Amino acid sequence: MGPKFSPSYSRFLVKVLKHQVIGDVESGVVLTPDGTSVAVAPLIIGLEAGLKRNTCVITGLDSLIAATLGKDLGLSLLNFHNGLQSKALGPNGCWDNISRAQVYVLLDDPSPVTDAFINGAMDGVVLGAHLSQPDKPNSYKLSALLKDYYVSSGTKKPKSDVELRSNFRRSLFAALVNVSVLQDQALTSVLLYKNLSSDPHLVAMNETRLHDPVKQGVQEFYETYVECPNIIPRCMWGAQPYKGTPTNLTLPLKFVYIHHTYEPGQPCTTFEQCAADMRSMQRFHQNDRQWDDIGYSFVVGSDGYLYEGRGWFWVGAHTKGHNSLGYGVSFIGNYMEEIPAGFTLSLVRDSFTTCAVRKGHLVPNYTIHGHRQLVATSCPGDALFSEISTWKHFKIHNRLEPPPDTIRVTKEGTENEYVNEFDGK
Repeated sequence: MGPKFSPSYSRFLVKVLKHQVIGDVESGVVLTPDGTSVAVAPLIIGLEAGLKRNTCVITGLDSLIAATLGKDLGLSLLNFHNGLQSKALGPNGCWDNISRAQVYVLLDDPSPVTDAFINGAMDGVVLGAHLSQPDKPNSYKLSALLKDYYVSSGTKKPKSDVELRSNFRRSLFAALVNVSVLQDQALTSVLLYKNLSSDPHLVAMNETRLHDPVKQGVQEFYETYVECPNIIPRCMWGAQPYKGTPTNLTLPLKFVYIHHTYEPGQPCTTFEQCAADMRSMQRFHQNDRQWDDIGYSFVVGSDGYLYEGRGWFWVGAHTKGHNSLGYGVSFIGNYMEEIPAGFTLSLVRDSFTTCAVRKGHLVPNYTIHGHRQLVATSCPGDALFSEISTWKHFKIHNRLEPPPDTIRVTKEGTENEYVNEFDGK
Protein backbone atom coordinates (compact mmCIF):
# COMPACT_ATOMS: atom_id res chain seq x y z
CA MET A 1 0.00 0.00 0.00
CA GLY A 2 1.30 3.44 -0.92
CA PRO A 3 0.86 6.54 1.19
CA LYS A 4 -2.64 7.96 1.53
CA PHE A 5 -3.22 11.60 0.67
CA SER A 6 -6.16 13.80 1.58
CA PRO A 7 -8.33 14.91 -1.36
CA SER A 8 -7.08 18.51 -1.05
CA TYR A 9 -3.45 17.39 -1.04
CA SER A 10 -4.06 15.14 -4.02
CA ARG A 11 -5.63 18.02 -5.92
CA PHE A 12 -2.59 20.14 -5.08
CA LEU A 13 -0.22 17.47 -6.43
CA VAL A 14 -2.20 17.15 -9.65
CA LYS A 15 -2.21 20.93 -10.07
CA VAL A 16 1.47 21.49 -9.37
CA LEU A 17 2.57 18.65 -11.64
CA LYS A 18 0.63 20.01 -14.62
CA HIS A 19 2.93 22.47 -16.31
CA GLN A 20 1.21 24.82 -18.75
CA VAL A 21 1.19 28.40 -19.98
CA ILE A 22 -2.12 30.17 -20.50
CA GLY A 23 -1.71 33.70 -21.76
CA ASP A 24 1.10 35.19 -19.67
CA VAL A 25 0.48 32.99 -16.61
CA GLU A 26 2.59 29.87 -16.08
CA SER A 27 1.27 27.16 -13.76
CA GLY A 28 2.91 24.07 -12.32
CA VAL A 29 5.69 26.33 -11.02
CA VAL A 30 6.96 26.92 -7.49
CA LEU A 31 9.18 29.60 -5.94
CA THR A 32 12.18 27.99 -4.26
CA PRO A 33 14.15 29.40 -1.30
CA ASP A 34 17.05 30.30 -3.59
CA GLY A 35 14.85 32.92 -5.31
CA THR A 36 14.32 31.10 -8.59
CA SER A 37 11.16 29.59 -10.03
CA VAL A 38 11.06 25.90 -10.86
CA ALA A 39 8.60 23.81 -12.88
CA VAL A 40 7.85 20.73 -10.80
CA ALA A 41 7.05 18.23 -13.58
CA PRO A 42 10.54 17.98 -15.18
CA LEU A 43 12.09 17.89 -11.70
CA ILE A 44 9.99 14.89 -10.63
CA ILE A 45 10.54 13.18 -13.97
CA GLY A 46 14.28 13.62 -13.46
CA LEU A 47 14.16 12.02 -10.02
CA GLU A 48 12.27 9.02 -11.39
CA ALA A 49 14.51 8.73 -14.46
CA GLY A 50 17.59 8.92 -12.27
CA LEU A 51 16.41 6.02 -10.15
CA LYS A 52 15.88 3.99 -13.32
CA ARG A 53 18.63 5.52 -15.42
CA ASN A 54 19.80 3.71 -18.52
CA THR A 55 21.23 4.46 -21.95
CA CYS A 56 19.69 2.73 -24.95
CA VAL A 57 22.41 0.78 -26.73
CA ILE A 58 20.66 1.07 -30.10
CA THR A 59 19.88 4.80 -30.13
CA GLY A 60 22.42 6.07 -27.59
CA LEU A 61 19.56 7.88 -25.82
CA ASP A 62 20.10 8.73 -22.14
CA SER A 63 16.69 8.37 -20.51
CA LEU A 64 17.49 11.01 -17.86
CA ILE A 65 18.44 13.80 -20.29
CA ALA A 66 15.74 12.85 -22.79
CA ALA A 67 12.96 12.82 -20.22
CA THR A 68 13.86 16.08 -18.48
CA LEU A 69 15.10 18.40 -21.20
CA GLY A 70 16.20 16.77 -24.46
CA LYS A 71 12.84 16.17 -26.13
CA ASP A 72 11.15 19.41 -25.06
CA LEU A 73 14.19 21.52 -25.89
CA GLY A 74 14.60 19.95 -29.33
CA LEU A 75 10.91 20.28 -30.20
CA SER A 76 10.75 23.91 -29.06
CA LEU A 77 13.77 24.78 -31.18
CA LEU A 78 12.22 23.08 -34.22
CA ASN A 79 8.84 24.75 -33.76
CA PHE A 80 10.53 28.13 -33.56
CA HIS A 81 12.60 27.33 -36.66
CA ASN A 82 9.43 26.36 -38.55
CA GLY A 83 7.60 29.54 -37.53
CA LEU A 84 5.11 27.72 -35.28
CA GLN A 85 5.95 29.79 -32.19
CA SER A 86 7.37 33.28 -31.61
CA LYS A 87 10.13 32.32 -29.16
CA ALA A 88 12.46 29.35 -28.94
CA LEU A 89 13.32 29.64 -25.24
CA GLY A 90 12.17 31.50 -22.12
CA PRO A 91 11.16 33.88 -20.75
CA ASN A 92 11.64 34.52 -17.05
CA GLY A 93 8.74 35.65 -14.91
CA CYS A 94 7.70 37.29 -11.65
CA TRP A 95 5.47 36.28 -8.76
CA ASP A 96 2.62 38.38 -7.48
CA ASN A 97 4.17 38.29 -3.99
CA ILE A 98 7.59 36.85 -3.15
CA SER A 99 6.62 36.09 0.46
CA ARG A 100 3.27 34.45 -0.41
CA ALA A 101 3.67 33.45 -4.04
CA GLN A 102 0.47 32.46 -5.82
CA VAL A 103 0.53 33.63 -9.45
CA TYR A 104 3.56 33.51 -11.74
CA VAL A 105 3.40 35.95 -14.68
CA LEU A 106 5.83 35.78 -17.60
CA LEU A 107 7.77 38.87 -18.66
CA ASP A 108 7.55 38.27 -22.42
CA ASP A 109 5.94 36.07 -25.04
CA PRO A 110 6.23 32.45 -23.89
CA SER A 111 7.83 29.41 -25.41
CA PRO A 112 7.04 25.86 -24.24
CA VAL A 113 10.49 25.81 -22.62
CA THR A 114 10.33 28.72 -20.18
CA ASP A 115 13.04 29.70 -17.71
CA ALA A 116 11.13 27.95 -14.91
CA PHE A 117 10.85 24.79 -17.01
CA ILE A 118 14.59 24.95 -17.74
CA ASN A 119 15.36 25.36 -14.03
CA GLY A 120 13.20 22.34 -13.20
CA ALA A 121 14.77 20.28 -15.99
CA MET A 122 18.30 21.18 -14.87
CA ASP A 123 17.44 20.28 -11.29
CA GLY A 124 15.95 17.01 -12.55
CA VAL A 125 19.18 16.16 -14.38
CA VAL A 126 21.39 17.13 -11.44
CA LEU A 127 19.37 15.28 -8.79
CA GLY A 128 18.55 12.38 -11.10
CA ALA A 129 22.24 11.89 -11.85
CA HIS A 130 22.94 12.03 -8.12
CA LEU A 131 20.38 9.31 -7.46
CA SER A 132 21.69 7.15 -10.31
CA GLN A 133 25.10 6.75 -8.69
CA PRO A 134 25.66 3.10 -7.72
CA ASP A 135 26.65 3.95 -4.13
CA LYS A 136 23.26 5.50 -3.36
CA PRO A 137 21.05 3.25 -1.15
CA ASN A 138 17.66 2.13 -2.42
CA SER A 139 16.02 3.62 0.65
CA TYR A 140 17.32 7.13 -0.04
CA LYS A 141 14.78 9.66 1.26
CA LEU A 142 13.79 12.01 -1.52
CA SER A 143 12.38 14.49 0.98
CA ALA A 144 15.81 14.80 2.61
CA LEU A 145 17.48 15.20 -0.78
CA LEU A 146 15.10 17.99 -1.84
CA LYS A 147 15.41 19.74 1.52
CA ASP A 148 19.19 19.72 1.34
CA TYR A 149 19.15 20.88 -2.28
CA TYR A 150 16.59 23.69 -1.93
CA VAL A 151 15.87 24.56 1.69
CA SER A 152 19.31 24.15 3.23
CA SER A 153 20.70 26.47 0.59
CA GLY A 154 19.25 29.24 2.69
CA THR A 155 20.82 28.20 5.99
CA LYS A 156 24.54 27.85 5.37
CA LYS A 157 27.30 29.86 3.76
CA PRO A 158 28.29 28.42 0.36
CA LYS A 159 31.91 27.47 -0.09
CA SER A 160 32.02 26.63 -3.79
CA ASP A 161 29.85 26.19 -6.86
CA VAL A 162 30.21 22.39 -6.78
CA GLU A 163 28.01 21.91 -3.72
CA LEU A 164 24.79 20.01 -4.43
CA ARG A 165 22.64 23.11 -4.05
CA SER A 166 20.04 24.71 -6.28
CA ASN A 167 21.96 28.02 -6.25
CA PHE A 168 24.59 26.34 -8.41
CA ARG A 169 22.36 24.37 -10.79
CA ARG A 170 24.09 25.85 -13.84
CA SER A 171 27.61 24.84 -12.85
CA LEU A 172 26.37 21.45 -11.62
CA PHE A 173 24.56 20.87 -14.91
CA ALA A 174 27.65 21.91 -16.89
CA ALA A 175 29.75 19.38 -14.97
CA LEU A 176 27.39 16.62 -16.13
CA VAL A 177 26.33 17.67 -19.63
CA ASN A 178 28.54 19.53 -22.10
CA VAL A 179 27.14 21.20 -25.18
CA SER A 180 28.01 18.39 -27.62
CA VAL A 181 26.35 15.78 -25.40
CA LEU A 182 23.21 17.90 -25.11
CA GLN A 183 23.13 18.48 -28.87
CA ASP A 184 23.33 14.74 -29.54
CA GLN A 185 20.74 13.89 -26.89
CA ALA A 186 18.28 16.56 -28.07
CA LEU A 187 18.59 15.46 -31.69
CA THR A 188 18.25 11.76 -30.82
CA SER A 189 15.21 12.52 -28.66
CA VAL A 190 13.51 14.46 -31.46
CA LEU A 191 14.24 11.73 -34.01
CA LEU A 192 12.71 9.10 -31.75
CA TYR A 193 9.70 11.32 -31.08
CA LYS A 194 9.34 11.94 -34.82
CA ASN A 195 9.08 8.21 -35.49
CA LEU A 196 6.29 7.94 -32.92
CA SER A 197 4.51 11.19 -33.80
CA SER A 198 1.59 12.05 -36.05
CA ASP A 199 2.53 15.74 -36.17
CA PRO A 200 2.58 16.54 -39.91
CA HIS A 201 5.18 19.33 -39.54
CA LEU A 202 7.57 17.00 -37.75
CA VAL A 203 6.91 13.92 -39.87
CA ALA A 204 7.61 15.91 -43.06
CA MET A 205 11.10 16.89 -41.90
CA ASN A 206 13.99 14.58 -42.80
CA GLU A 207 16.97 14.10 -40.51
CA THR A 208 19.10 16.65 -42.38
CA ARG A 209 16.50 19.39 -41.87
CA LEU A 210 16.26 18.50 -38.19
CA HIS A 211 19.98 18.55 -37.59
CA ASP A 212 21.02 22.19 -38.07
CA PRO A 213 18.26 24.03 -36.15
CA VAL A 214 18.58 21.66 -33.19
CA LYS A 215 22.39 21.81 -33.08
CA GLN A 216 22.49 25.59 -33.42
CA GLY A 217 19.61 26.11 -30.98
CA VAL A 218 21.18 23.91 -28.31
CA GLN A 219 24.42 25.90 -28.66
CA GLU A 220 22.49 29.12 -28.02
CA PHE A 221 20.64 27.49 -25.12
CA TYR A 222 23.89 26.36 -23.53
CA GLU A 223 25.47 29.80 -23.83
CA THR A 224 22.42 31.53 -22.34
CA TYR A 225 21.29 29.13 -19.62
CA VAL A 226 24.50 27.35 -18.64
CA GLU A 227 27.46 29.64 -19.32
CA CYS A 228 25.75 32.98 -18.55
CA PRO A 229 25.02 33.88 -14.92
CA ASN A 230 21.54 33.65 -13.49
CA ILE A 231 20.34 37.23 -12.97
CA ILE A 232 17.56 37.83 -10.44
CA PRO A 233 15.17 40.38 -12.01
CA ARG A 234 14.07 43.54 -10.21
CA CYS A 235 10.58 42.25 -9.53
CA MET A 236 11.97 39.28 -7.63
CA TRP A 237 14.00 41.28 -5.12
CA GLY A 238 11.14 43.71 -4.56
CA ALA A 239 12.38 46.79 -6.39
CA GLN A 240 10.39 50.01 -6.22
CA PRO A 241 9.56 51.66 -9.56
CA TYR A 242 12.07 53.91 -11.28
CA LYS A 243 11.35 57.57 -10.53
CA GLY A 244 10.85 59.43 -13.76
CA THR A 245 11.97 58.27 -17.17
CA PRO A 246 15.25 56.33 -17.52
CA THR A 247 17.90 57.30 -20.04
CA ASN A 248 18.88 54.48 -22.38
CA LEU A 249 22.50 53.45 -22.78
CA THR A 250 24.11 53.49 -26.21
CA LEU A 251 25.36 49.94 -26.73
CA PRO A 252 27.81 48.33 -26.86
CA LEU A 253 29.66 49.83 -23.91
CA LYS A 254 33.43 49.87 -23.49
CA PHE A 255 33.87 49.66 -19.72
CA VAL A 256 33.00 47.74 -16.58
CA TYR A 257 33.45 49.60 -13.29
CA ILE A 258 33.91 47.42 -10.20
CA HIS A 259 32.52 48.54 -6.83
CA HIS A 260 31.85 47.20 -3.37
CA THR A 261 28.87 48.33 -1.31
CA TYR A 262 30.90 48.96 1.88
CA GLU A 263 27.51 48.93 3.62
CA PRO A 264 25.94 46.41 3.68
CA GLY A 265 29.35 45.34 4.95
CA GLN A 266 28.78 41.60 5.09
CA PRO A 267 28.38 39.34 2.03
CA CYS A 268 24.83 38.05 1.60
CA THR A 269 24.72 34.28 1.19
CA THR A 270 20.99 33.69 0.69
CA PHE A 271 18.33 35.09 -1.61
CA GLU A 272 16.43 36.46 1.38
CA GLN A 273 19.49 38.36 2.63
CA CYS A 274 20.54 39.62 -0.81
CA ALA A 275 17.02 40.77 -1.72
CA ALA A 276 16.80 42.67 1.58
CA ASP A 277 20.18 44.30 0.88
CA MET A 278 19.01 45.34 -2.58
CA ARG A 279 15.88 46.97 -1.15
CA SER A 280 17.95 48.73 1.51
CA MET A 281 20.37 50.15 -1.07
CA GLN A 282 17.54 51.27 -3.30
CA ARG A 283 15.84 53.07 -0.40
CA PHE A 284 19.11 54.83 0.44
CA HIS A 285 19.73 55.88 -3.15
CA GLN A 286 16.17 57.01 -3.84
CA ASN A 287 15.26 58.55 -0.48
CA ASP A 288 18.55 59.84 0.94
CA ARG A 289 20.46 60.58 -2.27
CA GLN A 290 17.30 61.56 -4.16
CA TRP A 291 18.31 59.48 -7.17
CA ASP A 292 15.80 57.96 -9.53
CA ASP A 293 16.75 54.38 -8.65
CA ILE A 294 19.43 52.15 -7.18
CA GLY A 295 22.62 53.38 -8.79
CA TYR A 296 24.36 50.16 -9.82
CA SER A 297 23.77 48.37 -13.09
CA PHE A 298 24.16 44.96 -11.43
CA VAL A 299 24.91 43.76 -7.92
CA VAL A 300 26.76 40.56 -7.01
CA GLY A 301 25.54 38.42 -4.14
CA SER A 302 27.57 35.67 -2.47
CA ASP A 303 24.66 33.29 -3.04
CA GLY A 304 25.64 32.45 -6.62
CA TYR A 305 23.48 35.07 -8.37
CA LEU A 306 23.67 38.53 -9.89
CA TYR A 307 20.89 40.98 -9.08
CA GLU A 308 19.48 43.37 -11.65
CA GLY A 309 19.86 47.03 -10.70
CA ARG A 310 19.39 49.40 -13.61
CA GLY A 311 20.24 46.49 -15.87
CA TRP A 312 21.58 46.24 -19.39
CA PHE A 313 19.86 49.24 -20.94
CA TRP A 314 19.52 52.13 -18.45
CA VAL A 315 22.18 54.69 -17.53
CA GLY A 316 23.18 54.18 -13.89
CA ALA A 317 24.55 56.39 -11.12
CA HIS A 318 27.68 54.53 -10.07
CA THR A 319 30.87 56.18 -11.40
CA LYS A 320 30.96 59.97 -11.54
CA GLY A 321 31.40 61.25 -15.08
CA HIS A 322 31.35 57.76 -16.58
CA ASN A 323 27.82 56.46 -15.99
CA SER A 324 26.91 56.34 -19.66
CA LEU A 325 30.19 54.69 -20.69
CA GLY A 326 30.09 51.43 -18.78
CA TYR A 327 28.28 49.09 -16.41
CA GLY A 328 28.66 49.61 -12.67
CA VAL A 329 28.91 46.20 -11.01
CA SER A 330 29.05 46.11 -7.21
CA PHE A 331 29.88 43.25 -4.85
CA ILE A 332 27.78 43.24 -1.68
CA GLY A 333 30.16 43.58 1.26
CA ASN A 334 33.21 45.47 2.50
CA TYR A 335 36.31 44.19 0.72
CA MET A 336 39.04 46.33 2.22
CA GLU A 337 40.74 43.33 3.85
CA GLU A 338 39.36 40.24 2.13
CA ILE A 339 38.01 39.27 -1.25
CA PRO A 340 34.70 37.63 -2.18
CA ALA A 341 34.49 33.88 -2.56
CA GLY A 342 36.05 32.46 -5.73
CA PHE A 343 32.74 31.52 -7.34
CA THR A 344 31.45 35.04 -6.65
CA LEU A 345 34.44 36.61 -8.41
CA SER A 346 34.01 34.20 -11.33
CA LEU A 347 30.41 35.37 -11.81
CA VAL A 348 31.74 38.76 -12.91
CA ARG A 349 35.21 38.00 -14.29
CA ASP A 350 34.12 35.07 -16.45
CA SER A 351 30.35 34.65 -16.77
CA PHE A 352 28.99 38.21 -16.72
CA THR A 353 31.57 39.75 -19.05
CA THR A 354 31.55 36.84 -21.52
CA CYS A 355 27.77 36.92 -21.65
CA ALA A 356 27.70 40.71 -22.08
CA VAL A 357 30.03 40.48 -25.09
CA ARG A 358 27.94 37.72 -26.67
CA LYS A 359 24.76 39.73 -26.24
CA GLY A 360 26.35 42.79 -27.84
CA HIS A 361 26.21 44.83 -24.62
CA LEU A 362 30.02 45.07 -24.25
CA VAL A 363 32.67 45.44 -26.93
CA PRO A 364 35.05 42.44 -27.10
CA ASN A 365 38.05 44.56 -26.03
CA TYR A 366 36.23 46.10 -23.04
CA THR A 367 38.20 47.57 -20.12
CA ILE A 368 37.75 46.89 -16.41
CA HIS A 369 38.44 49.66 -13.90
CA GLY A 370 38.09 49.83 -10.16
CA HIS A 371 35.94 52.73 -8.94
CA ARG A 372 38.94 54.35 -7.20
CA GLN A 373 40.72 54.79 -10.52
CA LEU A 374 38.11 57.32 -11.63
CA VAL A 375 36.80 58.87 -8.42
CA ALA A 376 38.43 59.79 -5.09
CA THR A 377 37.15 56.82 -3.11
CA SER A 378 38.46 53.70 -1.38
CA CYS A 379 36.00 51.62 -3.40
CA PRO A 380 36.12 48.74 -4.30
CA GLY A 381 38.27 48.07 -1.24
CA ASP A 382 42.00 47.37 -1.10
CA ALA A 383 41.70 43.58 -1.27
CA LEU A 384 39.16 43.51 -4.10
CA PHE A 385 41.03 46.15 -6.09
CA SER A 386 44.22 44.10 -5.78
CA GLU A 387 42.29 41.08 -7.06
CA ILE A 388 40.72 42.76 -10.10
CA SER A 389 44.10 44.25 -11.05
CA THR A 390 45.09 40.68 -12.05
CA TRP A 391 42.11 40.25 -14.41
CA LYS A 392 42.74 40.08 -18.14
CA HIS A 393 40.80 43.21 -19.12
CA PHE A 394 41.94 45.38 -16.22
CA LYS A 395 43.84 48.52 -17.18
CA ILE A 396 45.76 51.11 -15.21
CA HIS A 397 44.05 54.48 -15.43
CA ASN A 398 45.41 57.85 -14.37
CA ARG A 399 42.48 59.83 -13.04
CA LEU A 400 41.91 62.85 -15.24
CA GLU A 401 39.03 65.22 -15.78
CA PRO A 402 36.12 62.86 -16.49
CA PRO A 403 34.69 62.82 -20.01
CA PRO A 404 31.28 64.33 -20.70
CA ASP A 405 28.49 62.11 -19.46
CA THR A 406 24.74 62.00 -19.64
CA ILE A 407 23.62 64.44 -16.95
CA ARG A 408 20.26 63.44 -15.53
CA VAL A 409 18.69 66.12 -13.34
CA THR A 410 16.85 65.12 -10.15
CA LYS A 411 15.11 67.31 -7.61
CA GLU A 412 18.34 67.78 -5.67
CA GLY A 413 20.80 68.12 -8.56
CA THR A 414 22.45 65.52 -10.72
CA GLU A 415 23.19 61.89 -10.05
CA ASN A 416 26.71 62.40 -11.33
CA GLU A 417 27.53 64.75 -8.46
CA TYR A 418 27.87 61.89 -6.02
CA VAL A 419 29.94 58.84 -5.33
CA ASN A 420 27.70 55.81 -5.06
CA GLU A 421 29.27 54.09 -2.05
CA PHE A 422 28.02 54.32 1.51
CA ASP A 423 31.50 55.25 2.80
CA GLY A 424 30.97 58.73 1.37
CA LYS A 425 34.48 58.87 -0.03
